[in-house]
Amino acid sequence: MQKKVKRVEPVLIRNKMKDSSTKQKNNLSTSKKQMLVGLHLGNGYGSQPGAWRMPGVDPESYTSFDAKVKQAQAAERGKLQFVFLPDGPGAVMSDIATEAPNFNLDVMMTLAAVARETEYIGLVATGSTTFNEPFNLAKQFKALDIMSHGRAGWNAVTSSGDDVAANYGRKIPSSEDRYGRAHEVIQLIQALWGSWGKDAWVHNQQTGQFAKKNQILPINFQGKYVGSRGPLYIPPSEQGQPIIFHAGGSPNAHELAGRFANAVIGSAFTIQDARAQRHAFREAAKRYGRDPDEIRYIPGLMTTIAKDRRTALDRRIQLTQHTFRQRVSYLQQMLNIPLDAALLDQPLSKQQLADARPSRYDPRSSHALEIAKEGWSLKDILAHGVIDYHPVIVGPGIEAADHMQAWFEAGAADGFWISPDVNEDGIDAFANEVVPILQERGLFHKDYEGKTLRAHLDAPDQYGIDPRV
Repeated sequence: MQKKVKRVEPVLIRNKMKDSSTKQKNNLSTSKKQMLVGLHLGNGYGSQPGAWRMPGVDPESYTSFDAKVKQAQAAERGKLQFVFLPDGPGAVMSDIATEAPNFNLDVMMTLAAVARETEYIGLVATGSTTFNEPFNLAKQFKALDIMSHGRAGWNAVTSSGDDVAANYGRKIPSSEDRYGRAHEVIQLIQALWGSWGKDAWVHNQQTGQFAKKNQILPINFQGKYVGSRGPLYIPPSEQGQPIIFHAGGSPNAHELAGRFANAVIGSAFTIQDARAQRHAFREAAKRYGRDPDEIRYIPGLMTTIAKDRRTALDRRIQLTQHTFRQRVSYLQQMLNIPLDAALLDQPLSKQQLADARPSRYDPRSSHALEIAKEGWSLKDILAHGVIDYHPVIVGPGIEAADHMQAWFEAGAADGFWISPDVNEDGIDAFANEVVPILQERGLFHKDYEGKTLRAHLDAPDQYGIDPRV
């Protein structure tokens, strides 16, 4: 558990703030629980290599803010609660000759563009606590929260790659220092967010009073790693301040999220693993005096939605076949048997299936063997996404809905963040084919009940630092 941060003066803690525009409750909802669904909005093309070359895709979507706005609007039509923009300020990908980088040009500028052209959907972006100054992050996310009328979320993460550190001319700090700094950065940023009193902004033209000066105060926050005098010069938004997200699965991540986050962007390949991760985050929240229901675990799901399995597999083959030779090499490590990339159109032999043993080092291996035993050709096995970085649905919308329902009802997830194969038509496919099934089953809302991200998550009110932690 992290040590308390030393302060020169007590940090200003504001009273909890009600969201009157949405009549948000102080306590978590007691109505029937429904899942959260977010959209991964990355480089503008989609989650699969080759997405930028698909028919109908604008090859300039990587630099088009209009494309990202259109994609976020499609997600909002599907009533998704948020779009999620990861960020990775590391080295350019080694396959840049044939593929776009995985990340957005700039997450904050993209969400600013999206904020102006959407009304309800939450706007979540990653910002590193390792290589950013807290005052800058506090200002950027609070300004986005104001611009979007209370829809901003900050995915607060540490950076761990040497390639990222090299871009800042630094070395990666130790895990202890990275997470020690992260705990301080989040506290400092929340203190800055609360440094402008909730009723401080008067803007009365008749009396000439712009603000109540005595409610805009320094915070004088100083820790081992970061500090700031403050105050921030931005008043509260409709939700008070942005929501804290976190992405990670280590014990350090459990502690950071358990202390601060209302949502966790996760990665799990089985119900058992997802349930264990969700439990770990909930237990961490309890250790900090929080209700475990305040933290939502949201693992990823990749989708290729089509009328049937064969059509979906053919689409993914079209997208990814240029990677198959490399992926065959990795698949044989997963299954511990030799595979021949020249035999892509053939299924595995009976002897290969008998000899195959899932790698204990890769949680995807058991699923890969299950798919192989169904008799699919080698290229079809790969097209099922057995080497992708989240579970993959390849087929009609009902298969995605069944997967999501099974995990949700097993206590393995509070929702999902969706990565379509190709954004151009994959977002609409999910919204049109999967969302209605979930709504029919009572698992997903039919419309937005509020306008803020805090309302979408049913997160408790908070302004400034949570006094419990």
